[in-house]
Amino acid sequence: MAIRVALQHRTTYQFDRLVNVGPHEIRLRPAPHCRTPILGYSLNIEPAGHFLNWQQDPYGNWVARLVFPERTDKLEVLVDLVADMTVINPFDFFVEPSAESYPFRYASSLAKELIPFLETEPASPRLAAWLAAFRATIKEGENTTIMLVRANQQLQKEIRYLVRMQPGVQSPDETLAQACGSCRDSGWLLVQILRHLGIAARFASGYLIQLAADQKPIEGPAGPENDFTDLHAWAEAYLPGAGWIGFDPTSGL
Repeated sequence: MAIRVALQHRTTYQFDRLVNVGPHEIRLRPAPHCRTPILGYSLNIEPAGHFLNWQQDPYGNWVARLVFPERTDKLEVLVDLVADMTVINPFDFFVEPSAESYPFRYASSLAKELIPFLETEPASPRLAAWLAAFRATIKEGENTTIMLVRANQQLQKEIRYLVRMQPGVQSPDETLAQACGSCRDSGWLLVQILRHLGIAARFASGYLIQLAADQKPIEGPAGPENDFTDLHAWAEAYLPGAGWIGFDPTSGL
């Protein structure tokens, strides 16, 4: 049975006087490669007297570029979308034989395309120690997917989730030192860990939608008491034959 969810995301800026609003780039539209089918989408902006141009960045993500010719005392961004929340199997893929076991090498032509997603930050002593300890747990010829799942679940156990309202993303060293962080902090930490392990990885963000169950399960976690929606961030790894696969270190899924 299909489950359709309507989501509304409103952001409002109220100023105490008329101000000039500079050009804005808004990235609040699901990407064309989003695995969740988007059945409807709209973006409404106040003030009405603005110019909006849709474009795609070099990675195919939708970007709304806004120009405001008049001064205003209010700026409001309203997103409405309808999503098909049909359950999917996240492991519904076949990895190329050459990448089934870790470590593996990307084909030279593919490696060139993945250069931006293999770029690493210098590993701090703390991150280097984490990587060394994790590498020691990898069995010779271990299944690549299983290794990625283990890394993701290990971060979920070690990094406590924290609602952090400050702007920006913590460095991997900060997140490891504090053993806590927001979803974007643990997501970026996983991206850097995977890249240091030679796995192409990218940072992803979007909406988290959790629906309350009609009936509580007999066994296992009951899930949220009420429907819940929030902004979220995670990591994606590129596996030959499978493409980009999502890993969420906040939940361990």
